[in-house]
Amino acid sequence: MYILGISAFFHDSAAALIEDGQILAAAQEERFSRIKHDDGFPVHAIKFCLDFASISIDDLDCIVFYDKPFLKFERLLDTYLAYSPKGLLSFIRAMPLWLKKKIFIKKIIRDELEKLTGRETGKIKILFTEHHLSHAASAYYPSPFEEAAIVTIDGVGEWATTSIFKAEKNSLTVLKEIRFPHSLGLLYSAFTYFLGFRVNSGEYKLMGLAPYGNPDSEEVRHFITIIKEKICTLFIDGSIFLNPDYFTYATGLKMLDGVKWEGLFHIRLRKPEDPITTQHGNLALAIQQVTEECVINIAREAKKLTGSDNLCMAGGVALNGVANGKLQRSGIFSQIYIQPAAGDAGGAVGAALAVYHIYHDKPKIKHSFYDGMNGACLGPSFNDDDIIRICKKFKLSFREEPGDEIVQKTALLVQEGYIVGWFQGRMEFGPRALGNRSILADARDMSMQKKLNLKIKFRESFRPFAPSIPIEYLNDYFEQPGISPYMLFVHDIQSRRRNSLPANYYSLAPEDKLSVVRSELPAVTHVDFSARTQTVHPETNPRFHQLLMAFHKLTGCPVLVNTSFNVRGEPIVCTPEEAIRCFLHTEIDVLVLNNVMILKKDQVHPAPAIY
Repeated sequence: MYILGISAFFHDSAAALIEDGQILAAAQEERFSRIKHDDGFPVHAIKFCLDFASISIDDLDCIVFYDKPFLKFERLLDTYLAYSPKGLLSFIRAMPLWLKKKIFIKKIIRDELEKLTGRETGKIKILFTEHHLSHAASAYYPSPFEEAAIVTIDGVGEWATTSIFKAEKNSLTVLKEIRFPHSLGLLYSAFTYFLGFRVNSGEYKLMGLAPYGNPDSEEVRHFITIIKEKICTLFIDGSIFLNPDYFTYATGLKMLDGVKWEGLFHIRLRKPEDPITTQHGNLALAIQQVTEECVINIAREAKKLTGSDNLCMAGGVALNGVANGKLQRSGIFSQIYIQPAAGDAGGAVGAALAVYHIYHDKPKIKHSFYDGMNGACLGPSFNDDDIIRICKKFKLSFREEPGDEIVQKTALLVQEGYIVGWFQGRMEFGPRALGNRSILADARDMSMQKKLNLKIKFRESFRPFAPSIPIEYLNDYFEQPGISPYMLFVHDIQSRRRNSLPANYYSLAPEDKLSVVRSELPAVTHVDFSARTQTVHPETNPRFHQLLMAFHKLTGCPVLVNTSFNVRGEPIVCTPEEAIRCFLHTEIDVLVLNNVMILKKDQVHPAPAIY
C-alpha cells in the first residue's frame, strides 16, 4: 500500500511517500526549487518520491493533505467577524488567495498532478487530516514507543495551537487543546519579529540570541514580569492567554503593535540589520524562559492526563532545543522522542502515517533501530558517476579515493584547519544537516565560529554552531541524559571541559563574549556553556561515524563542528552541482562528494556564476 502525504501553501511545503507504513522518501520543496521555506505545491518533492520508489501516480492507494482547509477558512472568517471592522485591509488581501488557491485543495492537487504526470487523477482518493493530528502522527508512529503522551505545539493549525494526545498501539486520542488566538508559538514568533528576525524562519535565531542575556540581571527579571503581567498569562495546566491589546496577527498584516511594545519594554523595534545589544539578549532570554516554563507546564499536564512515561513531540515549537533540553532534564518523562522535521514539512509524513494506521487500522510498526525515520536521511542521493560528470562540467581538478581512504584524508585535513563541505548519501529531511549535507570543521579551533559565520555562511556572528559526536563519547563531553541524533536537545558541556570566565563576563557586549575561550571546544560551546548536540550512530550514518572516529584517533577529540551546507538565505544544497557552486563561492577549503575529493587550492579555473 503506497500513500503520498503532502504539506503545502503555508510554509515549508513537502511530500512524503510510505509503503505499508514504512517511510520510503520525504523531502521539502525548497531543496528543489531553491526558494527558502517554499510554500508552493511540492511538485518537485512529489516527483522525487515517486521516482525513488519507481512507481507512477496510478500505484498510489491515496493522497493525504496535512490539514483541513475548510476548517482554517472557517477560523479566518470567524476571526475577522469577531474583530470587525478591524482587519478589513488584511481581509481584502487574504480572500483572493484563499478563494483562488488555499481552499480548493483537492482540485489543485488533481490539476498539479495531471500537469506533472500527464495522466488523469480523478480516480485517486484524496483525504485530509487535521493539522495537529498530522503533527502527532509524525512523532508517534516513527517513535520507538508502544504507548505515549503526545504534545504538539505550533503557531496555529486549523483552530488548535497546542494539543495533548494519548497514543496506544495504533490509536491517537486528543485529550486537551489550546485554541487560536492563544498560542505559545505565536507568542514566540511575536518576539522574533520584535527583535528583528523573520517570522516562521527566524525563531531559531531568537533561541540562539537568548544566551547572550544575563540570567542574573534585574532587567531579565523585569522583562519576564512585563511579559507575564501585560503580554500573556500562563496557567499551571499549560494553558496560555494572550492579551489581544498587544497583538495584531489575528486581523493585521503584522504580528504586533510596535508602538505599544516599545512603550512596554523601552526598546525600539529592531530592524534586521541593526546591531545586537545586551538589552536584545536580555529580552530574548526573558521570552525563552517564559516559553520553557510553559512547555514544562504542558508536559506536566500531559503526564497527568496520560500517565505515560514516554513523550512524543512535534510542531514548530518542538524545534526549540533549549526548551527540549530543560524538559529532558526535568525527568517528567523517562523518554522523549521528537520528530526531526517537527514543523509543517513533517506534516506530510504524519498525514500519510495517520491514514495508514488510523483510517486503514494498521498496527504500529516495530523499528529495527531507534525509530522509523532512517536517521532522517530520506531525500535524493547521487552516485559517483553523477558527481564526476558535474566535476568535469565545471572543469574541476578532483581526486577519486576509496571510501576508507577518503575518510582518513578528510579527518587529516580537518585536523590541519581546513573547512570541509561533506556531501554523502541521501539528503536529510527536516531543517538540520546531520552529516550528509554538512559543512564540517575542527571544534577545538577558537577562530572557527567567527570564520564560519562571516566567511562561509555569511550570517550573523552571534549564532552558535552544533557539535557532532559519536554516541560512544557523548557523556565524556556533554551533560546529556539521552541520545540526540537529530540535534533537538541543548545541554551543557561537561564542567571539566570548561574554562573559567572573567569576572566581568556577563556585563560584556555580545561581540566581546564571543572572544572569550569558554571550553576545550570553543567553536561549539555557546556563551552559556550550552551546545545543541548531535549524537552520531553507526547504525544510521556509518560513514559520518567513521569520520568522527578517525578524527578522534588523530587528535584525541571526537567532536566536529557540523553546520548545514548552505549560505544565508538559501536552502541546504540538494545536488552535487549546488554543493560545487556553494564551495566555489565561499571560503570552504575542501569538498568531499561521496568518494570524490576537490581541494580549493588545486583549482585553476575561476569560479562560475552562481546562476
